[in-house]
Formats: sequence, structure tokens, C-alpha cells
Amino acid sequence: MTEPQPVVELRGITKRFPGVVANSDVNLTVRAGEVHAVCGENGAGKSTLMKILYGMQQPDEGTISVNGEQVRLRNPQDAIKAGIGMVHQHFMLADNFTVRENVVLGAESLHGIGSAARARITALAEQTGLNASQDALMESLGVADRQRVEIIKVLYRGARIVILDEPTAVLVPQEVDALFATVRSMQEQGFTFIFISHKLDEVRAIADTVTVLRRGTTVGTADPKKISSRELAEMMVGSELPSPETRESTVTDRDMLRVNGLRLSAADSGRAILDDISFTVRAGEVLGIAGVEGNGQTELVETIMGMRKASAGRIELVETGGTVHDLTKLGTLARREVGIGYIPEDRTRYGLLLTQPLWANRILGYQTRKPVSRGQLLDIAGARRDTERIVSDYDVRTPGIEVPAAALSGGNQQKLVVGRELSGNPVLLIASHPTRGVDVGAQALIWEQIRIARREGLAVLLISADLDELIGLSDTIRVMLRGRLVSEADPATVTPQELGSAMTGAEAA
Repeated sequence: MTEPQPVVELRGITKRFPGVVANSDVNLTVRAGEVHAVCGENGAGKSTLMKILYGMQQPDEGTISVNGEQVRLRNPQDAIKAGIGMVHQHFMLADNFTVRENVVLGAESLHGIGSAARARITALAEQTGLNASQDALMESLGVADRQRVEIIKVLYRGARIVILDEPTAVLVPQEVDALFATVRSMQEQGFTFIFISHKLDEVRAIADTVTVLRRGTTVGTADPKKISSRELAEMMVGSELPSPETRESTVTDRDMLRVNGLRLSAADSGRAILDDISFTVRAGEVLGIAGVEGNGQTELVETIMGMRKASAGRIELVETGGTVHDLTKLGTLARREVGIGYIPEDRTRYGLLLTQPLWANRILGYQTRKPVSRGQLLDIAGARRDTERIVSDYDVRTPGIEVPAAALSGGNQQKLVVGRELSGNPVLLIASHPTRGVDVGAQALIWEQIRIARREGLAVLLISADLDELIGLSDTIRVMLRGRLVSEADPATVTPQELGSAMTGAEAA
């Protein structure tokens, strides 16, 4: 049987940024009709490599060939003309537009905006399994259907080679299965996929070939059917990694966070976004909140942090000495000052000043406390010293603490945020997707730091789309659906499939 011909060949790709070599002599060969996974630690160069292939960045050295012809991809339009499309991890969709408007936007010259466009989208919707109407507003669609619309967008523009960047990051297991079924069906029709993921079990389930990058260069290619997840992890980081699983209990009888009858209403309609939410998190406990995105988890966190004003209910934080703070009377900074650490789900929007150096980002939220403050004055030297410590303790890959946060990869930005928040000696940590977008090495480090803090009495409210993470780290799991806590699950016995069913309302956990 003749081996399929390469459709993408990257040879000797090198990309330098000030103080950083993102890619160094990277080689990648992707054959027609395969799912080719690219794995590596954060900062290994995956994102830069894909941006080069999609024309978003230019290599300093090396060549790109598509279907046997050397090409220069100066921008995404050149990549699209070459038949390459990219589905980004963070969807590029307008919520106030319909499905059809999102697909056609910017590509009106292909099929117009009328019946021909509608017919083409209908065919692609059938191909990708999208059941939503073309006239539905994007804001009404769930995460899985939004992703299908993103795939339809690149197919509509003629892509035969599709880059999927962390496509399962926010999907429940049933949605992952549906996505993989779509990918396999499209493979049979001759499409080729480049699959970027940190979830090694999923990589082994869907990929035909895996290329591993480490510290900016190619370290090897593997057959996922002949290698274990642990062996893949060893290729990526050079050592065997632990799982999040821990059944040791450190839960005490001391309440740290009490939420009673919490309600949040939409300003325009009065609709209940959060409805009668009540729970308690105790010292040494990790309470996990499971839910499909868009069911109120974000609003719950933002209300506890004071970024949204509750319509009703009470939120109390109990300090170690027994002092009770009514958080509903405090602003966001004051809530942090009485002992809340906060890992936001969107680190670039709420966790970092991207244009500022790392030491300045260490100060954020802690400008009135040691070691970055002396009374009313900032202690810049202290901030620099503590940033150096965080960089060392949390393995933040950076050429130095003077570089702006934007110069770090997403995973290294996340490690900086986690290190800062756990360094503030909080009594309560609100961790919203703490390992989203990080590699297996960083994931293990963050899990271990949370375990250590938990053993020392930290209360943790954990929100995560990674069900293995929720099950492995939590002492109790509550399921959120349409703004309400609808069921409770025991992490010692529940499976990801059962939890996923409860999250979609199919069955109770």
C-alpha cells in the first residue's frame, strides 16, 4: 500500500523574539488524510509554529511546503488560499450575529449572502453535525455547536488542512466523542487535521501520528497506538508525571466560605443568572463546581469576588481567628485583602497587565501587603525578589523578570498567576480553570501546590472544565446547571461520563 504523500512540510523552522528562541530548527511532516498531533510543554513552541503555518507570523529561517510546493505564507489570507484553516482555542465569533452571518462574514465573495451561501452552509452543517438553525443567534448556542460553527467557517473558505488548537479544552466527554466522530468522518472525505492538545489520552485516541516539541525544537515522532500517555509525557518533559488523583482527606469542621441564598439577576430582563445558590467551603477542603460553560460558573465567581453585585443572598468569609466578614459589603480589593486568592478563568483580561514586566504583575492585588509594600509605599526591590522566587518555585520559563507578561507563553503566564495568588497566604482560593491551556508538567506542578496549600488549611473553590482534574482534586463536587446547583457527586465514585451527563441535564450525578 502506497504511503500518503505529505501535504505540509516544515523544514528547519526557526523563529526568534527578543531574548527568546521560540522555534529552533523545527521539522514537521503531515501526510494527507491523517490526524497529526503536536504536543509539548508550554513554551515548547507549538503556538508559534502553528501561527507560522497559518501566516500570522513569519519564520526567520526554514521553509514551508504545501502539497509539494514551497510557499510563503505572509498572512492568514495566503494560508487560506493554500487550503489551510485554523480553529482557535478561543472562538472568533460574534454573539449578536446569526450562525450564517458568522460563517459568511469576510467571505461574501465566495457564495454571496443569499441562497447559494445558505445551501453551502447547510451542506457543511450536515458534514460537521451542526443541528442549530443558520438563523440562530450565536449567543444561543452551546460550546460544542460554537466549535462546529468555527469548523464550518474554515471549510466554507475551502480549507482541506485544518488546525485544531486545544479543541477539547471546554468540552464534556460526550461532546469530545461527538467532535472526534466528526473528525473521523471528515478524514474519510480526505481532510487532514493538525491537532494541538495537552490531553494525552485524547491525543492517543484520535491521532495517527504525534510530533513532540521540547524547548522549541523537535524531539521525536511517535505512533500513538504504540506509546502510552506516560511515555508521551516523558518525551515532553523528560520525567514521569503524577495524576491529580488524591483521596487523602484534610477537610476540617471550620467554615471558611459561606454562601447562602445567592441570587444574581440580569440587568436588562431580570432573568435569574444565579438562583438560590447555597454552599459552604471548609478549611482544608476543595469544593469542585462542575458545569458546561455558560451555566453560571463565571457569574458565581465574579459575584463572590465583587465584580458583580448580587441581587439577594449573603456571602461570608471566616478568617482563621474566627472573624466573619460580610463580603457583600466589601469591594473587590477589600475582599482580596481579607484573605481571598483569585485565579481568574481569563488570565489576560483579569490576571495580568500584559505590557508590564513580571515583577509589576507580582504586585497586582497585593499593593498594600508585604513583600511588595512597606506601609503606604511600594517595595519594588521586594517585588523583584519575590518574583524571582516565584519564577524559580513555579518553573516559569522566562529570560528574566523584566520582560513583559505578553512575552510568556500562555502556560507560563498561568504559572506566574498561580504562584502570585498562592504566595499571598490566602484563607480561600478561588481557582477558575487553574490548569486551562497548560502542559502536563505545569499541570502536575499546579496540582501539587494546591494539595500542599490544602493540607495547610486552605479552602479552595475549584471551577474546571477538566473533569479528571475535578474528580482528582475535589473533596466534594456540586453540579451547576442553568444557574442552579442541581446535584452533588462523590469524587471517589463518580466517573467523568456520569459527571458529564449530570452537567448536560441528562441524569443526576
